Amino acid sequence: MSKYDRRQFMKTAGAVVGASLALGMTASASNVFAADFPTAKVNTTGLAVTDKTVKVGILHSSTGTMAISETGSIQAEKLAIAQINAAGGVLGRKIEIIQEDGASDWPTFAEKSKKLLENDHTAAVFGCWTSASRKAALPVFEKDNGLLFYPTFYEGLEQSKNVFYTGQEATQQILAGLDWVAKEKKAKTYYLIGSDYIWPRTAMKIARKQIEQHLGGKVVGEEYVALGDTQFGSVINKIKLKKPDVIYAAVVGGSNVAWFKQLNAAGINAKKQTLLTISVTEDEVLGIGGENLQGFYSAMKYFQSLKNPNNEKFVAEFKKMWGPKSVIGDVTQAAYEGPWLWKAGVERAGSFDVDKVVAALPGYELKTAPEGYVKVDPNHHLWSKLRVGEWRADGQADVVYESPLIKPDPFPKGYQ
Repeated sequence: MSKYDRRQFMKTAGAVVGASLALGMTASASNVFAADFPTAKVNTTGLAVTDKTVKVGILHSSTGTMAISETGSIQAEKLAIAQINAAGGVLGRKIEIIQEDGASDWPTFAEKSKKLLENDHTAAVFGCWTSASRKAALPVFEKDNGLLFYPTFYEGLEQSKNVFYTGQEATQQILAGLDWVAKEKKAKTYYLIGSDYIWPRTAMKIARKQIEQHLGGKVVGEEYVALGDTQFGSVINKIKLKKPDVIYAAVVGGSNVAWFKQLNAAGINAKKQTLLTISVTEDEVLGIGGENLQGFYSAMKYFQSLKNPNNEKFVAEFKKMWGPKSVIGDVTQAAYEGPWLWKAGVERAGSFDVDKVVAALPGYELKTAPEGYVKVDPNHHLWSKLRVGEWRADGQADVVYESPLIKPDPFPKGYQ
């Protein structure tokens, strides 16, 4: 490859990623050779990069209460990496995975992050799910100058040089979703319920401000249950007593199975009650059973049922790798974007060095993501749309609302 060709490659690296996506991630990138990007020049900070390979980490909970939600993220990241390798890898190097289990335990996420960065010297890590796991791991990434791609919708109020957030923050999900339900359902009273840790509590603090200060509504109840809890009888009785217009829910992980089954058993269903959740995707519905939340709503940026050519190819490739009964939820899709965005950053930078990748990625437009167009903002979050899905008995959702593209604002004025 001549110097001119290399310059052209650097200018069009993003297009290579986009073209690969458009072709279902199977396009060849054989014109990119590791020899044209000498290891000594593309890896000046001692990362696990050789002339032939580059190591990355996958860090999610494959065991414990969060495994129901995080398994899809693992599958999506492995699919993306397999497709990238099939297309020639990154700067001519094949990606090797070191996978660790956070085991639904926040200190374990910190411990495994330290291993991946300090012992394994991974060039990037794709991982975490809950805000508690991210908050536990964040000091390690910042201390060791590691690079984390975090896929979950979350409360916002954070921005780190060492993290790219491929899920939505509060203005894109919480505020936009509440605006929709207030307008569409003429809702005035709300009952808030969530799991008891940082994301649901902060999400509900933001939700309460939006409801009471901007929507003219009233919060008639607010309840939190321990992560992994399966007893919701007391909460359900309170909800029956209060008769809210909307149940606004942020119950996470395996608790969702008991929560929705017990709601259904108590006669609380979509015929009688509007429920909007910000924590249930197709991954959770697989365990809950579609019949237990039919007619309820989720506010997400992605649903498997989205009708566009990129998503249809993505769903087909995912099911080909993980089986016809596998499902794809919002976080799974956001996790899938992580390796592709990292690849784009590396190729735009012409280097695996974290500082150079971090500097190169803002402004990058991924026009062919399964969810549609997204753009990396300088604040390390993605421009994306809010979609509201109504759940069907078969475990899939009909998209009943789609917002315009929303610029990420992790520190919204008046909500901090």
